[in-house]
Amino acid sequence: MRSRSAPWNAELVNDQPEGPVLHPLLAGRWSPTTFDPAYEASPAEVEVLLEAARWAPSAGNSQPWAFIVGRRGDRTHRRLVRHLAGSSAAWALTASLLIANLAHRFVEGTDWEFSEFAVYDLGQAVAHLTVQAQALGLHVRQFRAFDRADLAAEFAVPSHWEVTTMAAVGRLPPALAASIDPEPAELLTRSRRALDDIVWTAG
Repeated sequence: MRSRSAPWNAELVNDQPEGPVLHPLLAGRWSPTTFDPAYEASPAEVEVLLEAARWAPSAGNSQPWAFIVGRRGDRTHRRLVRHLAGSSAAWALTASLLIANLAHRFVEGTDWEFSEFAVYDLGQAVAHLTVQAQALGLHVRQFRAFDRADLAAEFAVPSHWEVTTMAAVGRLPPALAASIDPEPAELLTRSRRALDDIVWTAG
């Protein structure tokens, strides 16, 4: 039986008993499909999440990202919800925030790439946001189950920008956060490829 704290998360992520120990913010990161429907993210929390994304590295400091942020109950949130697929709507509505993640793909009025690394850089920005969320006691689940074209039309996203993914942000329900037995199935079954499988050696 493990308590819901950084050490047990580190055990889950590191398969080798003598292996490296991740920083608790990384070891404790997971993507829940259950959030506390009563928790409301504060404007200050939203600001610091976006600030973390703003300071992510990017090719040539191009910063090819933008975000549409809806706090549960506000008009932007209601507009984002319209475009969720049934599979994501079943759980994402309990999150405090819904964030659409946009990449600056092309130079306006052309088919020239603004940056060939735009989607990669957006991913870095969202990763920074995710780690900052962990530091605030929040969790992030990233997903793609929504209508990208309709969402882009809803918010008049210019054609040289791409609605890429969405993220749901919130706190765990108190009962789940306090629970130590049983552990959530999605935590017990988490796995990653071995380090040897992701490092290529010179042939």
